[in-house]
Amino acid sequence: MMALCLKQVFNKDKTFRPRKKFEPGTQRFELYKKAQASLKSGLDLKSVVQLPPGESINDWIAVHVVDFFNRINLIYGTMSEYCTEKSCPIMSGGLKYEYRWQDDSKYKKPTKVSAPQYMCMLMDWIEMLINNEDIFPTRIGVPFPKQFQQVCTKILTRLFRVFVHVYIHHFDSIINMGAEAHVNTCYKHFYYFIREFSLVDHRELEPLKEMTERICH
Repeated sequence: MMALCLKQVFNKDKTFRPRKKFEPGTQRFELYKKAQASLKSGLDLKSVVQLPPGESINDWIAVHVVDFFNRINLIYGTMSEYCTEKSCPIMSGGLKYEYRWQDDSKYKKPTKVSAPQYMCMLMDWIEMLINNEDIFPTRIGVPFPKQFQQVCTKILTRLFRVFVHVYIHHFDSIINMGAEAHVNTCYKHFYYFIREFSLVDHRELEPLKEMTERICH
């Protein structure tokens, strides 16, 4: 069922295709393969996210940020037809949380936007950052910038908000598509990773606190 959903997404809208791949032969590609192999081995997700001995923490974070971006982009894409200007005029997580958009170019102040607008601008903004060689260098010997982890925190914080919106407003759609197990696994992987490296402020995690305590033991 999930494969069918993803196929529909690929055919329907280029916005929600995987947007970044690692070049074969690079160290980042080898790390990515290592991370994927661990995931497929059935290892506990808490163990999978731990930094392998001898590896650079920034490389490890970079690989995961790109991978989570691609995965979450696809998850939202599978249900984007249910998330419309009419159904979701505000980007929110229930009645208590509202997320405004700011990008320091077009939107210099936090601005109220619909959920679909927020998602599209978010995916474009992340794609721009991860393809920027000054922030996510891919050439051997080129160091990461000093603010690299700070940038990743901002990316991951905003990606967490996608989970908040999807779980709170579109969980019925997830169940109807038979995608609940897939989305839960992706969420647990993401959650364990951001906790392992303290990459997202605990206050941002509040909207899904009860669910997280239930599925992330």
